[in-house]
This record gives sequence, structure tokens and C-alpha cells, in this order.
Amino acid sequence: MKIGITCYPTYGGSGAVATELGIALAHRGHEIHFITYQQPFRLPSFLPRIYFHEVDVGRYPLFEYPPYDLALAVRMHEVVLAHKLDLLHVHYAIPHATSAWMAREMLKPTRPDIKVLTTLHGTDITIVGQDPSFHAITKFSIEKSDGLTAVSKYLRDETQSVFGCAACRIDVIPNFIDPAVYDRSRYEPQLREQVNGDKVLMHISNFRAVKRVRDVVGIYARVAKEVPSVLVMVGDGPERIDAEQEARRLGVQDRVFFLGKLESVAPLLASADLFLIPSQSESFGLSALEALATGVPVVGSRAGGLPEVVRDGETGALCVVGDVDGMARAAIDLLTDDDRWRATSTLAAADARKRFSLEQVVRQYEDFYVDALGGSLPDDA
Repeated sequence: MKIGITCYPTYGGSGAVATELGIALAHRGHEIHFITYQQPFRLPSFLPRIYFHEVDVGRYPLFEYPPYDLALAVRMHEVVLAHKLDLLHVHYAIPHATSAWMAREMLKPTRPDIKVLTTLHGTDITIVGQDPSFHAITKFSIEKSDGLTAVSKYLRDETQSVFGCAACRIDVIPNFIDPAVYDRSRYEPQLREQVNGDKVLMHISNFRAVKRVRDVVGIYARVAKEVPSVLVMVGDGPERIDAEQEARRLGVQDRVFFLGKLESVAPLLASADLFLIPSQSESFGLSALEALATGVPVVGSRAGGLPEVVRDGETGALCVVGDVDGMARAAIDLLTDDDRWRATSTLAAADARKRFSLEQVVRQYEDFYVDALGGSLPDDA
């Protein structure tokens, strides 16, 4: 198949998943064309059967805000025609699904068979899509897609409820991990050596308000009173300053390390003892899955799609949103019981590989594509 993929190319779960999916599909013999405004951050410079098409947003004094959605639609139109794509697979509804619909309308005279498939990732539905400024266009774009997937049952149900599209078929295809990449035994525990054997707690996110990063610091401060440990914060975003201030307020600033954005987190996770994710909501929780796959138990919120990823009481512990004391106690219980930690770690890695391995999830996407194309592969696939 010849597949166009559009995603946000910056640091974040939806872009990471879309990029890894494209790479995996290319390895399976498909031709992949990324169409976005810059090269995705997890996409290597060159791989066979993978092409990158930059969207150039023209600057004109009349436009206070450059119309990226229109430029994207035009670029999609060009790439479909030039490379004879079979389908456009867009990740994140706004504006990608809208742009793909416009491209499909433009293509009707010459390529009426082109399919638009949309994967919903989370905040495109739970935050952006519910904003009054975007609700109607998000609903329209969902309903005009030729196929829809959501990364969790929670997100599927939320989409159907919020946008009143209960009749829309939305396939649940979860996020995934490459078991080889998240194999703890591959990496030297360099981080652990730097902290003199103290326990390592970790958080990875885009530091937006929904991630509740102040709670991360609050949980750690309570743990640190009973367990010699450090907290490693990976990522960046608008709430980072608040997290740094909270660390100073609680007197743990010398034990909390902010590493900024990193492309590869697997080597760091291999040194971690516990992963913290006390989010207000998670449509899936890709960073939690990456931690579990590396054998790192997860302590977080019983919110959104996280209970579909973390088995409460088996591969980690989940508490109600905002229960900093409860999450701290769960963390302490795990970190002070070596036998329990080892059992939880082993089960976490095994469960992640069983339910969310790259190989089986990519096959689900291939089946999804074939179904959208009428049940058979294109002649040149």
C-alpha cells in the first residue's frame, strides 16, 4: 500500500505513535509518505520506503495567522496525485482530518477512490474538540472520515458521547511499543550509578496542566521522607516552572532533576524503579506503557484510559485524581518491598508485550486499511 501519514511532528504521544507506525509499516513493505510542516522528531534522516513532504505555509501580510490547514490540504492533494497514494491516515482530528477532507473533495474529479482515515489520540477530543470554537468542525471531520480509530475504549466512548455520533464506527486500536527497544536488559543502569544506589522515580510528559506535574513533585516529596530516592523529570512545557517552584517549596529541589526533551527515553527508563503519572486525564498513557514495557511499575490516576493500560494492584497502582497521599503510599509500599517490586516489574513487562506489542498492533492497522479499501489490497501492494 501507499499511505500518507499526517501528524504533529513535535514532542508528544500522537506524533511518536504515528511516526513509529509509519516506520513499522515501511519495514513490512508499504510505501509511507509523511506530510507535515517539519520532519517528525522520531523519524530518522533516511529509511527505505519512507518519504517526507514538507508543508510550506506561505506568508502574506493579509493573514494575521498563516492558514496551515489550507496549505496542508493542498500538499495532501499534490502528494496523492504525484505518488498515487491509496489512503490518507491522519493522526489528531484538528486540523488534520479537516484538511484531509478538503483534499479528498479536491481530488474527486481525478481520484474519487482516495480514503481518509482518522486516528483520535486524546486532547483532540477531550480538550480541543470540546472547545466551542472547534466543536462543530471536529464533529464534522469525524463524521466525514472514511474510517476512525481511537487509542482506547475510553476515548471511543467519550467521542461518541460528546459529539453525538453513537452511530459512528470507531475501532479501538491501542498505542504500542517495540519490545526490543524497551528491553531493560539492553541498557547499562548508568543513571542508577550516578545516584549512589538510591531509588529512581521518573515522570515523562509534555508538562501541560492536565499532567498535574506539581502532584508528581508532591508525591515524590512524601516518598523521599521514607525512601532514599531521586525524581527524574523528562520533557518540557508550560507547567515546568510550576513544578520547579513546587520542588523548591517542598525542599526537594536538590533531588529533582529536570532533563528537558529527549528523543530516546528507553535507556533512562531502564534505570527507573517507579513511574509516576497522576494526570487529570489520559486517553491512553503512552509514557506509562513505555515504563511498563521496561519493567517499571506505574503509580498514577484512575482516570481516562489509564486503567486499560495499568492493571491496578498487578502492574502498578491507581488512585483517584489528586490523591497525592494515596499515590505516595502506594509508591512507598512498592519501593520498600523488594519481592513485591520484582514480581510487579516482571508482570508489567510481560503484560505490555502480550497486549501492546508493535507487531500485533501494526497488523490491526493493516487490517483496518484493507477494510477501508473494500476488503482487498491495491494491485501494486
